Amino acid sequence: MANTSSAKKMVRKIARRTAVNKARRSRVRTFVKKVELAIASGDQAAAKTALVSAESEMMRAVGKGVFHKNTGSRKVSRLAARVKSMTA
Repeated sequence: MANTSSAKKMVRKIARRTAVNKARRSRVRTFVKKVELAIASGDQAAAKTALVSAESEMMRAVGKGVFHKNTGSRKVSRLAARVKSMTA
């Protein structure tokens, strides 16, 4: 356990940051799940609108440091490819 006051403060800060990042990551997963459900149901219009909001949310998480930039781009790219392949 932390001994110094600065170490105790860091423990509190890390706990707060962890909670915030967990909430942000959960929010991104929810938006991605909406896209996947629209893809599974075969509704391309709903999938496209869900993809736009999911991409926005994912890039916001990248900006906040929850995901690495390349990770966010990769996930968006793969989702977009799945939505695009619905027409074929």
